[in-house]
Amino acid sequence: MRYKLAVFDLDGTILNTLDDLADSLNFALRSSGFPERSIDEVRNFVGNGIRKLIERGVPAGTDTAAIDKVHSCFTAHYKAHCADKTRPYDGITELLGRLKDSGCLTAVVSNKADYGVQELCARYFPGMFDLAVGEREGIRKKPAPDSVNEVLRRLGVSNKESVYIGDSDVDIETAKNAEMDCIGVEWGFRGREFLEAHGAKVIAAKAEDIENIILG
Repeated sequence: MRYKLAVFDLDGTILNTLDDLADSLNFALRSSGFPERSIDEVRNFVGNGIRKLIERGVPAGTDTAAIDKVHSCFTAHYKAHCADKTRPYDGITELLGRLKDSGCLTAVVSNKADYGVQELCARYFPGMFDLAVGEREGIRKKPAPDSVNEVLRRLGVSNKESVYIGDSDVDIETAKNAEMDCIGVEWGFRGREFLEAHGAKVIAAKAEDIENIILG
């Protein structure tokens, strides 16, 4: 086994959450009288946490109070609807099971709000992750390595024994900042060409590729 710990991003890596994110964003935008956003626009807005998603989704020049209102509306709606259309990507559930059976630790580190990370991991991957953490107040978001380092510390594994797996430039930078190896996934929100352009050296085309890299 090449790695003792596999740390996964969530949105665009293990779960396709795009439709539910777009639905909640557009509900919140409509509620404030703002124009809605397309799926492709939302795809490009995600990756840096909910606040950034809201800031990118509202019209340019929107004041802070209005952004706060959209943010609150989004949060209430997404808490109730975060699993309406969300589904695991093909092969992910099987991959996690095989990693677990092989003795490889698994974790999630995401910029999604922690309530969403806990809800979705419990719903779609019950008992399959040794640790899952999302965005929390007072802790720097990815690409800062803070949450990854917390996971390494809590699970007692070094960065050299671990690999980070994600679908975006944020994930590539997170792995770099944590001084650990990285696997990009081409099925997520960005795609192979984008990942290559942002320095990804190893890219998985399907879930089985991750298994082969980790377990050898």
